[in-house]
Amino acid sequence: MNLAGLRRLPFIRGQEAGLAAVIVLLSIAFSFFNPSFLTTENFRNVLVAVAVVGIMSIGQCFVIIAREIDLSVGSVMGLSGLCGASLMAMGVNPLLGLVLGIAVGAVAGLINGLVVVYGKVNSFIVTLGMLSVARGLTQIISGGLPIMVDPSVMFLGQGEFIGMPVQVLIFLGLVVVGQYLLTRSVLGQRILAVGDNAEAARLSGIPLDATRVAVFVACGALAGVAGMVYTAQVSVAEAQAGTGLELDVIAAVVIGGASLSGGRGSIMGAMLGAYLLGALRNAFILLELSPFLQQMSVGLVIVLAAVFDQIRQGSFRRVGVAKAFGGLLQRGR
Repeated sequence: MNLAGLRRLPFIRGQEAGLAAVIVLLSIAFSFFNPSFLTTENFRNVLVAVAVVGIMSIGQCFVIIAREIDLSVGSVMGLSGLCGASLMAMGVNPLLGLVLGIAVGAVAGLINGLVVVYGKVNSFIVTLGMLSVARGLTQIISGGLPIMVDPSVMFLGQGEFIGMPVQVLIFLGLVVVGQYLLTRSVLGQRILAVGDNAEAARLSGIPLDATRVAVFVACGALAGVAGMVYTAQVSVAEAQAGTGLELDVIAAVVIGGASLSGGRGSIMGAMLGAYLLGALRNAFILLELSPFLQQMSVGLVIVLAAVFDQIRQGSFRRVGVAKAFGGLLQRGR
């Protein structure tokens, strides 16, 4: 994939339209069992529920497109929210505390990026380590006790503007900015090129190291934004905030069409992936189904999305499958 081809990438592709169609069809199907599912109020509820994961999925999408992964986003989100709230509790100006909370996430992302790029360590290992470090720091800073958020910033998670929840507007605004950067900016072209073919990108003069560090910084900063939004939403910062959310974030990006082998992905797709996960959970609650069945179905959707990605890349060609089964039969003899 060359830069000329990247410039012609559409803002919204058929893949996102297909995922949107799946969401619409599922919504119609669920509405037959519970009419309240297909209402404006429920649509709004799902968007509120997925806003935090959706914000983090934007940064994760950049990272995955660049052929990396960040497992620390949930813990960094919790650390950012806790640091921001702690600073406000110490008398720091709420706006400054908000900015510094987001900056904590950006710094965590920067550390991840520098270790991955210049330390030549696999991003899976680096971010897994950061997951534990960030979670430990939240315990140390908070002492295991919740910290109240300054009332002046609670509008980020509880306020409304033009009839829409502020956190949803932040999420959707970041989706538009992220999709524009990915499809229309030089940085977006570089990220796609690095993930598609790093050697070809290097020969084209693209700064590989700087680009890869940049995606980790963006991912950390957006985890910081999510942390501040979540903290404002629940009115309190706690050490366990964000635990396990990294799995939902990665799932949203994969369901949205991003390839774990890099070079392909969409911010709009990540948004739709996050919404699909939220809609499934919402439907299971409305239908009063077992939470265990809910978890199983979400996992099944993730696996199907990954299999579809492999099929799209040609990894499951008929010849290859025949060879695989032939090898298994020979071993069994």
